[in-house]
Amino acid sequence: MSLDPRKAQSFHFVRHTYADGVAELVYRFDDGEELIERVRFPDAPLVPAERAGALAAVLRLLHLMAGVSYYKAAVPETIVVHGEQPDDATADLLDALYLHGLAEFAYRNGLDLRGRVRFPRGGNLPSADVLDLPRRALLPIGGGKDSVVVVEAVKSIGADATATWVGNSPLIAACAARTGLPTLNIGRELSPGLFELNRLGAWNGHIPVTAVNSAILAMAAVIYGYSAVVFANERSASVATLEYEGQEVNHQWSKGFMFEQALQGYLHSHVAQDLDYCSLLRPHSELAVTRAFARLGAPYFEVFSSCNRNFRILGPKPADRWCGQCPKCHFVFLALAPFMPKPRLLTIFGRNLLDDESQAAGFDALLEFRDHKPFECVGEGAEARAAMYTLSQRAEWKEDALIARFRREILPQLDVSLLAVEPWLQPASAHLVPAWLHGALDALD
Repeated sequence: MSLDPRKAQSFHFVRHTYADGVAELVYRFDDGEELIERVRFPDAPLVPAERAGALAAVLRLLHLMAGVSYYKAAVPETIVVHGEQPDDATADLLDALYLHGLAEFAYRNGLDLRGRVRFPRGGNLPSADVLDLPRRALLPIGGGKDSVVVVEAVKSIGADATATWVGNSPLIAACAARTGLPTLNIGRELSPGLFELNRLGAWNGHIPVTAVNSAILAMAAVIYGYSAVVFANERSASVATLEYEGQEVNHQWSKGFMFEQALQGYLHSHVAQDLDYCSLLRPHSELAVTRAFARLGAPYFEVFSSCNRNFRILGPKPADRWCGQCPKCHFVFLALAPFMPKPRLLTIFGRNLLDDESQAAGFDALLEFRDHKPFECVGEGAEARAAMYTLSQRAEWKEDALIARFRREILPQLDVSLLAVEPWLQPASAHLVPAWLHGALDALD
């Protein structure tokens, strides 16, 4: 292993294989040691012959997309794909994913990936067929409020669905069990060599993990026979965190509509014409989703958590389901407050985050007051301001420390006509949800 990973000149996609429910993805830098990742699909059935081409195509896609976890360690200028070369559509998808999905990583590390990320192209990959996949959906579970809302909406129309997740989080497993749906837990084992590279000083930072999980679940759909992978990404995920030197930097890029459209189009053209990839929540704001969760999510109040500190690969995790200090805790608390009785919300979190003056800076960032929106999966500054204004008008909240501070110091600087919650509760029209799941969309209104 090189003593300085950042000096690598090339990144190689070496090979990919699938056998007995295990996908093996192999990478390396220059002529260095192989970095081998394994994705395990439990109790995987024998894939029918008519799906063999789709399986090969989605395995290739997974290999190329999951490589983002390793490429970032050195971000070399040369990318080498061994074997069959990407066609133009594949290279375009990957160029966009690595450039925009790593934009936050680049910003935080003072890098510019524009002109550096260039996947080889020129291959001639086969087109997708119609596979007559069974009409049923994989519903990714993240342990938080958004996926719970999707589960309950899909259950309300009696659609055939399975709750699924990647990794070994006990918190997600508990939430998935509470759904009452069949469950599918897929294992992902990162190469130990990646952690060694980090120890040796590799570049490190945020990756578009939703994109990687999306490719894993698309492969699961082909293996087990599902016609849809239905995520829970709301429309605010498409809004950039900030703009830096002419480039938008969006922490949630792989949860945004641009990526959703690109991946669904790619799956239809290269994997299976009848494999849909979509988000049921795409028409809705974060506030609309939290309102739906307050109405539909009572069975999950004791098991859900959106606190990202629970899902770290390394490092300490909070003793409770909510650390109470991070942007996700701040935002979920603030967004739920207008739609849930105060005692219930305080019971869920175990404390009143809005009556703690030490949390002022965190809430200011959510409001985009003297700071940009946090690099987290949180809603837009304007909807956070609308939620805060709503609470400032309610007797049970208006005397809490941060609400009182908002009324005193921040509200005089805002245009009250722009602070209503109601416009945020109206759905937009854009989405990719297949017709057989439109009833679940209606259940959210």
